[in-house]
Amino acid sequence: MLPGGGIGGRGLLAVALVGVILWLLSGFYTVGPNQVGLNMVFGRYEGKTASGLNYNWPYPIGSVLKLAVTDRNSTNIGFTISQDSRGLGNQISYPQPAESLMLTGDENIADVRFTVNWQIDPVHPEDYAFNIAHQRDAVKAVAESAMREVIGRSQIQRILTADRKVIEPAVQELMQKVLNSYRAGILVLQVQLQSVGPPEQVIAAFRDVTAAQQDQDRMRNEAEAYANQIVPEARGAAAAIVQQAQGYREQTVAEAKGQAARFDQIYEQYKKAPDVTRQRIYLETMERVLGGADKVIVDESNGGVVPFLPLPQLTSKPEGYRK
Repeated sequence: MLPGGGIGGRGLLAVALVGVILWLLSGFYTVGPNQVGLNMVFGRYEGKTASGLNYNWPYPIGSVLKLAVTDRNSTNIGFTISQDSRGLGNQISYPQPAESLMLTGDENIADVRFTVNWQIDPVHPEDYAFNIAHQRDAVKAVAESAMREVIGRSQIQRILTADRKVIEPAVQELMQKVLNSYRAGILVLQVQLQSVGPPEQVIAAFRDVTAAQQDQDRMRNEAEAYANQIVPEARGAAAAIVQQAQGYREQTVAEAKGQAARFDQIYEQYKKAPDVTRQRIYLETMERVLGGADKVIVDESNGGVVPFLPLPQLTSKPEGYRK
């Protein structure tokens, strides 16, 4: 500064120097703990910086793009969520049939609504920033395409029941594969099915069909259980009858062989003494026939009844007898 109030050459140089210093100092910037900084010089990517204080060429030579790489993002497919207009803080879900209605492998229509949780790849954040435009729309399009492909290979009944836990990892894997082929710099963290069912227009009919199928399965199970119970019982009864018949046959054959052997023995004795054997057979036969019958003995020589003492009747005690 000159005494006359003007600015000389040195003053101008000092002002310019101060301005340059301030401009260079404006290149310092901070990156948050959940962020990664992307340094650009003349619009060209030069490298990334971690959290903390960093430096890059000031504007307009350099610029910094900060990305929240650790934040989780959610994308809803098949429905949208908005706040209640009454100011109560409640969220209202609005279906989007154009996104949720999908064709299954058995040519049925399923209403599939799901959510995709994802984040920026902290290893390659530059891919997220420069390789694709409208990143959220790209994630939504890839998610819908992957879900339609997986649903198109499945049957409606299994989608509603057993395949629910299979669909989620399959869609996640397919999404990650497609995004990696795009070099999108996006990590798919989780795919969550919110609801899977038939379209609203056919819910009642679908429930009737499901109930009929459940009744069919129940009746088939009952019939199989009855068959499993009856068949073994019938087989056991048949085996018992066969065993009884075999036992009866063996018994009859054994008795017949015993009678034949006895007859042979008697015949041998008969050949030795026919008269004695005939008398013995007669007496044994009469003993068996008359042993338990009431008898009256008649003496032909005297022409009358022979008195005898009925010892068996005397020795037996009458009913109601008490000592």
